[in-house]
Amino acid sequence: MKKLIGFIAFWIAVGMLLMLFLARHYLIGLIIIALLLLIGYNFYYCD
Repeated sequence: MKKLIGFIAFWIAVGMLLMLFLARHYLIGLIIIALLLLIGYNFYYCD
């Protein structure tokens, strides 16, 4: 289950990276992307 959550969090972060090109709130977007990438990495690669 943790691998699935990590995989989903990673791809949400990738999608939000695309959102950065369309949105005005860059700081909030970057913080959310960083958190999702960190969660995705920890859940997918760390046991």
